[in-house]
Formats: sequence, C-alpha cells, structure tokens
Amino acid sequence: MDFNGQTFFRKGICTIFVLLFFTGDLFAYENYLHLEIIPNHDNWTYNLGEKVSFTIRVVRAGITVKNTTITYQIGLEKMKPDFTETKTVKNGVVTVEAGTLKKPGFLTCKATTEIDGMKYEEHTTVGFSPEKIQPTTTLPKDFKQFWDKAIQETSQIPMEPMLTYLPERSTSKYKMYHVRLQHYKMKSYIYGLLCIPTSSGKHPAVLKVPGAGVKKDPADTELAEKGFITLLIGINGIPYTMDDEVYRSLQNGVLADYPFIHLDDKDHYYYRRVYTGCIRAIDFIYTLPEFDGVNLGVSGGSQGGALTIVTAGLDKRVKALVAFYPALCDLTGYLHGRAGGWPAMFAPENAKLNNKPEKIETSKYFDVVNFARFVTVPGYYSFGYNDPTCPPTSTFSAYNVITAPKKLFIAYNTGHWRTVEQQAVTQAWLINQLRPDK
Repeated sequence: MDFNGQTFFRKGICTIFVLLFFTGDLFAYENYLHLEIIPNHDNWTYNLGEKVSFTIRVVRAGITVKNTTITYQIGLEKMKPDFTETKTVKNGVVTVEAGTLKKPGFLTCKATTEIDGMKYEEHTTVGFSPEKIQPTTTLPKDFKQFWDKAIQETSQIPMEPMLTYLPERSTSKYKMYHVRLQHYKMKSYIYGLLCIPTSSGKHPAVLKVPGAGVKKDPADTELAEKGFITLLIGINGIPYTMDDEVYRSLQNGVLADYPFIHLDDKDHYYYRRVYTGCIRAIDFIYTLPEFDGVNLGVSGGSQGGALTIVTAGLDKRVKALVAFYPALCDLTGYLHGRAGGWPAMFAPENAKLNNKPEKIETSKYFDVVNFARFVTVPGYYSFGYNDPTCPPTSTFSAYNVITAPKKLFIAYNTGHWRTVEQQAVTQAWLINQLRPDK
C-alpha cells in the first residue's frame, strides 16, 4: 500500500534500499535491464471498439537488446489472460495486436523475459472509455441511517483528548504533539501527530489519513510550515511512540489481515471504528483554539485515499479533499468478472473464504463508491493506469459517481505510487481551496 508517497516500486525498475550500518551509506540498487511496453495511443485511452497494439522491447542502458525471447499475455485488468504467446525477437522489438474492448474497462499487456539467468517482467494497462465505468456495488437502502447511527454513537463517547508536547520534533514554525483521543468505546483510543503553527492568528487545518499497514507515518510538517494545522491519525489504536518492533509484530501477527476482521458483520467490521475515527479526529480539530473554524481539508493515498472520500462523504465540515489511488472501491468487481479494489476480498484467491452473502452485503456499507455518492465539496483525485493494488477499474467506479466539483490528474504509467508532479499540483490546489486569500 501507500508509504507516504515514497516510491519503493517504479515502472520497470525494482528498487531496493539497503542500509550499510558500518559505513552509514545508503545505496539504491536498480535493474540495469528492463522491459518497455508502449501502447499506440499517447494518453493510453481508447474508444470502445478501437483496436490497441503494444510495442514491447528489452532495454539495457537505453539500447534495445537483440535476440531475446519475450512472453506476453493480454487480458482484462487483474483477470486471467485471454491469450499468451512466446516469441524469439531478433531485433529486440515485438508489436502485439491486442484487440479491443466493447465495454468500458481496462486491458493489460504483461511481458516477461529471462536474460543471463535473471527474470524481468513489466505490464502496461490501457483504458477504454473509463469515464463510462459504472460500479458493480449497490447502495443499501439503510446506508445513511446506518452511518448516522454510527456517528451518533461515537459522539456519545467522551473524547478525553490527551496531548503530549514533543519538543525534539518541534521547530520555530510549528509545535508537534502526540495525541490520544478516546473513541468507539470507553478505554479505546485513536492516536495521531498534531502540528500547530507558531504564527499568530487562526489557521486552516488538514486531516491526513494513513495508507494501509501497521506502522508509524510521519507528521505533515510541510503544510505546518505553510501555516496549516495538520493532524495525522493512525487507524489501529496504537500510540505513535512505540518501538518499531511493536508495529512489525502486530503487522505480522494479530493485525496481519485486519481488512477482513468481522467482514460478516457490518456492526463490528474492522473499518466501522476506522471510519468513525476519522469523524472523531475532525471533532478534535474543531476544539483547537488555533483552528479558524471553517477551512478544513482531508488528504491521503491508497487506504488513505479511501478514508479521504469516506470522511468527505460523511462529514460536511470538510471543505476540500485530495485523494490518491483510493482503496476499497467497488469491492464486488471480482464477482462480476472485472477488477475490484484493495483488499481484493472477493478476488479468486479469497473466494472460498469471503464469497458469502453476509460478507458481500457488509462490503456495501464500507465500499468507497457509496460514500463517493455523498461527496458535495470540491476534490482533486489522482491515480495511474498501472496500479495493481488499487486498479483503475475500481477507482474510476468511485470517481465517476461523484457529482461534486472534481479534478482528475491521471499519471498514466504510474503504479501504486505518486510522482513529484502529482504531489505538487494537488497540494497547491488544496492550499488554494483552504486559503484562497493568500
């Protein structure tokens, strides 16, 4: 999932960072050789019925490697390939006629090769009228009542905020605090990192919601330096002050499969407390005397992208949002022969465990698509076509139902990571939305 925008996988390059403790040096190892798969449309987007072709080549130091054997597959995104072929290519380049789609969706070309005992692979996914993709999930009749009740129940739990000043992590521009908020039930908490600008006056605020996993994310100090209150929250009820080993143990232990916990019961499903936890975080921001009381944004990527849309759909105090490659979108896609969103709970590999009526029904109350229907404020959304974790079939399913003002930044060749340009453009937009007079 999302690691705060840090790129640990790039298209065609697998980068591994190794810390050498004896020297203190940090080395980045990249593949010297890689595959390229280039579609015959500049923007990777086709009309229904329009034929697509892919040019595949093996590249070393920018030069095509000749006399290579390439295996390629063509098929719907995340589905079994329609066909697989292997060719020995003397000039190092092969063009594949991949056909077309008659329904809105995405088509993937995956290629592999083995050279000097090392295996390389790459994939490229193109869209066919993605703006016409409609979700497979449906809106439960009592969806709004369910969440109104959940939020009401949360409001009855005393917040009892506890702030611990972190002088070693504060600067002349902001003060940082470790925050604990009671939530969901008595003696149950969510934790976060709060940055409050030291400059005088009232400030806009941004709630930052995390990507998946059990880990410590860094506070948003960049926006804090620009005069924004920022609150980063975790979702797993773990303080941000624990040793790293604690998070690793929980990630590999009792919380290894947390997106599947109580999936058969909508009242106790894991994300029930997570979604209302985001509302509790906004409640807390509104108690801060430094907050201007109006200009509040929310932002995140992957699981955080999902929580961003969920929060904006549930809480009208949100004035703007930025969501990167949101997870938990159109979860039932796999039940209809197409890609669904992370955590792929209904994908073939999870079918035996999860493809049950009660779990499918629960998913509808937590599917980001159904929260997207209720977003009423401006939003900037951004993702790529090559994302295997949060497939664009799923993210477009949510984006297309949003009727509020929206902007879309498609970084076509990106996977489950974001570019410098995506970050810069969307952040500038968010700042302007929340502080238009500056």
